[in-house]
Amino acid sequence: MTDTATDIARMSFEDALAELERIVATLEKGQAPLEESIRLYERGEAIKKHCEAQLKSAESRIEKITLGADGAAKGVEPLDSE
Repeated sequence: MTDTATDIARMSFEDALAELERIVATLEKGQAPLEESIRLYERGEAIKKHCEAQLKSAESRIEKITLGADGAAKGVEPLDSE
């Protein structure tokens, strides 16, 4: 892994999302030089992929509680991923 990839891989979801928001704001202003904009875009894309992977992992761990006819919890099952 490159230093940048390692750096991103160590980010929490919240930190990654905050940095992604900063990158988007910078790019939307349109004031960064072309090379810097390209670098930011590439980093933003890598961070986006990292966030998506973390969300997918979290989704697979979430379980929903199933209720019986009497309203009592009768167990858990995987969350529908629709």
